[in-house]
Amino acid sequence: MNLVNMTDDEILKIANPIWDGLIKSSNKKDYGGFTKHFSKEMLFGANEVEIGKQWASNKMLTSLSQEREFFGCLRRNHHVTVLFKQTSTEVSGEYLGRLVLGIEDDLVKVFGATIF
Repeated sequence: MNLVNMTDDEILKIANPIWDGLIKSSNKKDYGGFTKHFSKEMLFGANEVEIGKQWASNKMLTSLSQEREFFGCLRRNHHVTVLFKQTSTEVSGEYLGRLVLGIEDDLVKVFGATIF
């Protein structure tokens, strides 16, 4: 599977369930669910204590809306970055959601996930 050669619609069919899982897990502060699709590299930098600190200190990260707006995909080397307009159910404003997908061991994995 080559993500870079896929259309935005094809990528979105893969990205949406992953992003849904990240939102649901972040809202529940569920570390195992949150890191379920992380690449090996992402797991090294995403230890449970640090993510727990982020959840504790930033209400937006635990009140993410399931609703979002898809902005588009950026393709670079072997990764695809999927961009969303993301909101919170409790914190006002709009945020940029970024999901970086790639292939590891023949599976689609998360190589980056942030909200700005």
